[in-house]
Amino acid sequence: MSRPLILLTGDQLSHEMSSLRDAPREAVIALCEVAEEGRYVPHHPQKIALILAAMRHFAGELRAKGWRVHYSALDDPDNVQSLVGEAERLSALYECDEIRVTRPGEWRLWRTMQERRDADPPWRVIEDERFFTTPEDFAAWSRGRRALRLEPFYREMRRRTGLLMEAGGPAGGRWNYDADNRKPLPGQLEVPRPPRHRRDAITRAVLDQVAEHFGDHFGDLEGFHWPVTRRQAMVDLRHFLGHLLPHFGHYQDAISDDEPFLFHSRLSAALNLGLISPREVCDAAEAAYQDGLAPLNAVEGFIRQILGWREYVRGLYWTRMPDYKRANHLGTTRGLPAFYWTGETELRCLRRAIEMTRQNGYAHHIQRLMVTGNFALLCDVAPDALCDWYLAVYADACEWVELPNTLGMVLHADGGLMGSKPYCASGKYIDRMSDHCARCRFDPRQSLGEDACPFNSLYWRFLERHAERLSANPRMKPIYGTLARMSEARRAALRDQADAFLAGLATEPAYGRGPHREGYADAGEPPA
Repeated sequence: MSRPLILLTGDQLSHEMSSLRDAPREAVIALCEVAEEGRYVPHHPQKIALILAAMRHFAGELRAKGWRVHYSALDDPDNVQSLVGEAERLSALYECDEIRVTRPGEWRLWRTMQERRDADPPWRVIEDERFFTTPEDFAAWSRGRRALRLEPFYREMRRRTGLLMEAGGPAGGRWNYDADNRKPLPGQLEVPRPPRHRRDAITRAVLDQVAEHFGDHFGDLEGFHWPVTRRQAMVDLRHFLGHLLPHFGHYQDAISDDEPFLFHSRLSAALNLGLISPREVCDAAEAAYQDGLAPLNAVEGFIRQILGWREYVRGLYWTRMPDYKRANHLGTTRGLPAFYWTGETELRCLRRAIEMTRQNGYAHHIQRLMVTGNFALLCDVAPDALCDWYLAVYADACEWVELPNTLGMVLHADGGLMGSKPYCASGKYIDRMSDHCARCRFDPRQSLGEDACPFNSLYWRFLERHAERLSANPRMKPIYGTLARMSEARRAALRDQADAFLAGLATEPAYGRGPHREGYADAGEPPA
């Protein structure tokens, strides 16, 4: 009689997991809280609390369905505190003949599990079928392509799924409405408050335990607002569809000094954990358009994030690892600015993005890309330093989605595999898209002098420093033309201004030069 140990990781909290399909009733389902997963980077306490609370609630659901569940709590005296080690301890305890697991969300775990295929008992890793595509699908699509751009992949996904398709073509006659989705916030626009989920005894116990064990990590627990059950995640989905989606399109790139969430769904964490599925979310958004409840530009922009971008970065991650994690095309070496951990900076946009992240475990995509990410790019921050920070501080950060976004899109460290140009910008962009600058001591209209916005001189320094790599880029040629027409005296003054700022910028070494990076130096074959 077969008795597998079915290991469910903290981001596999769905009754539809492939590892559960056709599982015998003699199977033992294991969910394991282990200190190693909470500390390999200093994860935000809200992120840890979200995962643990969701795991404990899901274990209860499994038991209610009649499954035999072993739950290894963080404080269990026999817990060996590593995911693979604890699974193997439990397989011996229950005399299991196989350890079965769905593909995890990080290459380091996947590699270790693959290395245990011939162990006793053997490990069997099954493909994760919660996504629209598999790594093998993405590898087939990318074969022979010199550049892996989102747009052709996204169009293929639209055709394959039928989402927002009409009579064989895109709804409305256009594939992409991004040009309509770049408006700054108007002066008077009320933003609906997000749902506040009830904290039951399980969630309260988790919050207390996380405060005890991980209270030294960056981030506050007071504002914990994440859904920890499918029911709560569905409340968030309905709130987004009814109150936020109609305005999401126009204002998805806007930044507010006061509003951390604006019209964003905040569904990514629930999607990544498995509390809701990408198909049901996309179907619900499409239905909102078809029922006249939300405009096409909003619905298309939202579906593009899930059907397009989310699938695209996952495919890129799994087909390019482990080499991808070591990429550093611009050769940057600076440590992370120390104020990323404290928020203590006079730059208002950065202060507010970091304060909101500390309070909520969240910042929306433009804050990540064009504020904290843009600043790190302009300062030549090393990829591993910023990647580990992003992985640590956001509640929705899994490595498969965080790494390509940070290393490829934010830092252009993959040499343009993802993006055709770096997403670099001066203070003028932030002034146009936010209300930060009116409250900042720096002036985005000035590039030189004591009151000049540091983004401006850093921007021109970045362009000069990387001209050899970037000036031939067709999308960068206009700005390099502007730089070429600038007088040498002004260029020198901008360099001096930027260098003086950087000389006074306190930095810290990358957190992530520790155990979780072991194994990336000896490449091996990518797992697709």
